[in-house]
Amino acid sequence: MQIVVGMSMLDGWQYAWHRYMHRNKFLYRHVHSWHHRLVVPYAFGAQYNHPVEGLLLDTVGGVLAFLASGMSPRVSIFFFTLCTVKGVDDHCGLWLPGNVFRLCFWNNTLYHDVHHQPRASRYNFSQPFFVTWDKVFGTHMPYVVEHRPQGGLLVRPMEALN
Repeated sequence: MQIVVGMSMLDGWQYAWHRYMHRNKFLYRHVHSWHHRLVVPYAFGAQYNHPVEGLLLDTVGGVLAFLASGMSPRVSIFFFTLCTVKGVDDHCGLWLPGNVFRLCFWNNTLYHDVHHQPRASRYNFSQPFFVTWDKVFGTHMPYVVEHRPQGGLLVRPMEALN
């Protein structure tokens, strides 16, 4: 139960700040744009952000999740490891077969890839676990996955199809 409370708390916190950093021109230009230099995400890009963003989203959000959930230090080690691995997986740009995160969460590599595409960067703010806040606040962007003739997959926002 502590893990679920921590996940929910962190998701709400990160959604609010992530969306605000996109809406506030000053914060986007001077802070969050560092992370969006990665148009094509790669695994370690999950940790590629401005120190202020890391402090606000990850550190403060993590502390709030830890305190709100009442986690023990042992449970928090598992929780923060899960958060880090999930963030890296969301940015890896690979749709790996048998990926347990894909089976457990709709917020996955493809979902976040859409957010990093220039025409869809105002959608899919939710991270790291659920897509709930995007659906509640109308920032959810559905996507399609197409097989490339030369191999591999291409993810495109549904809006791009219109």
